[in-house]
Amino acid sequence: MGKRRDGREAAIQFLFARDLQGESKPEDADVFWTLHSAKTSTRAYAESLIKGVIEHQSEIDEHIMSIVVNFRIERLAAVDRNVLRLAAYELLYCPDVPAPVILNEAIDIAKALSAGESGSFVNGVLDKLARALRPVSNSKPSIANPE
Repeated sequence: MGKRRDGREAAIQFLFARDLQGESKPEDADVFWTLHSAKTSTRAYAESLIKGVIEHQSEIDEHIMSIVVNFRIERLAAVDRNVLRLAAYELLYCPDVPAPVILNEAIDIAKALSAGESGSFVNGVLDKLARALRPVSNSKPSIANPE
């Protein structure tokens, strides 16, 4: 597995633990990293994702809830909720990462860490979210008139 994939998985595991325990304290990250052995580059990437999701969580949750109507975010499975949060963060704030990569990684991680139909659920939500946040332009580039 690559640095980014490992970083995403570690970030989701941290966010999952934080979600279950409530607000985290700075020392919680230290405890997490003693239990989760990761290379320095993987840890740095995971920490940047964690920080971004936490800083923008209310906005991220609003975007997710605009897709998952009539359903409170707290009712989503904790793993799925945090996979969606991480992917939504990347869609919003990591323009250098292509949307298909974000979606594929999130779906694969949901399948690996969650159960049942999580991969399909995450796929459906993120597909709609990606279309809303990163619309693909269907227009062809115009040819400038040389006159």
